Amino acid sequence: MPATFQIRLGGIPIEDSMYNSIESLEIEENADAADALLLRVPVARTAAGDLQFVGDGKFEPHTNIVVVATAPDNSSQCLFDGFVLAWKLRVDRAAAGSHVEVWAHDASWLMNLEEKVKEWPGVTDGAVANSIFADYGFEPDGANTTDDSPAHTEDGHTLMQRSTDLHLLRTLARRSGRIMRVACKDHPGQRVGYFIPPSIDGDPVATLSMVDPDAWSVDALDVEWDVMRPTAVGARQLSFAGGNPEGDVADTDSSGLTALDERDLATYAGKPSTLILTAAADPSEVPQRAAAVLREAGWFVQAVGETDIGRLKAILRVGTVVAVEGAGTLHSGKWFVWSVRHIITADGHRMRFTLVRNAVGPAPSGGGLPGGLAGAVAGALG
Repeated sequence: MPATFQIRLGGIPIEDSMYNSIESLEIEENADAADALLLRVPVARTAAGDLQFVGDGKFEPHTNIVVVATAPDNSSQCLFDGFVLAWKLRVDRAAAGSHVEVWAHDASWLMNLEEKVKEWPGVTDGAVANSIFADYGFEPDGANTTDDSPAHTEDGHTLMQRSTDLHLLRTLARRSGRIMRVACKDHPGQRVGYFIPPSIDGDPVATLSMVDPDAWSVDALDVEWDVMRPTAVGARQLSFAGGNPEGDVADTDSSGLTALDERDLATYAGKPSTLILTAAADPSEVPQRAAAVLREAGWFVQAVGETDIGRLKAILRVGTVVAVEGAGTLHSGKWFVWSVRHIITADGHRMRFTLVRNAVGPAPSGGGLPGGLAGAVAGALG
């Protein structure tokens, strides 16, 4: 199925002839990093002797570039809305070897242009995020204040900013277990600021199948797990305002997220692993920071694969939940989409994806190793 997409430069759709010139277009969406775009087009000499796409002003610094894709259901999805920040030009004596590669960063870059020193007294992390997003004309997502932090009060531990707005929000997001992104909605120019907890309780938006002989959508899936992570946090904090001289305790073994299958990290690992957390924060903030550590550690299973829009009949997007079929009882089921690299050409739209999971399927019904093998292992260890 041919890919259907539109590119806009400076708010204006590019001319039809330019689509035929595009050698490659890649867009990478990430849950924990900025979205990025790489566009490569050949460069020819104009009749005036200048270089096409180089001297015509199309890709000047901070030129707005937008990519909108049409899904198989004919809905429009804005994949990227950002700004040109770098390029690499190759000029070859043989005209066919000349090309320019253009790199762009999503609109969150606007929040990275000025370092600030500012105090944020009496407000929560979500309120800080919404205020900053509003300063740049981004629409705050409705979930930005869900499960919010306590207010940073002056009689406790106020919030001081000594960084760019982007760095501040990324720091706040990591220490509270949230996803911070700026992305466009269905239409260009509708930029939304996300400072949200991962949403994993909904139904899958697509199914990645390796078992259906007619409707399969993935050739292969590389799955790995790593249980060298904490399953509990021992958190201690002395109050700046006095209070308990022994310190406040905020021990926890819960990330606050629903497990995507039967056995979470602690259950699957079988042995507890405790991390000690000490934070320079008001005691009321420590429980959330402890849960954030476990939330990050809890994504202990990862799957990498590739699909295309013709097979999947959908466009994968970061932050959604998908179902996997054909990975066995241990790894089939619901997964969270962490990153997607869209590779778009005139002939198709491929998607290289990374999925994460905070649980695996049920334990084997046989109870582990076969009896004979279990006995042999026990004998060897004995």
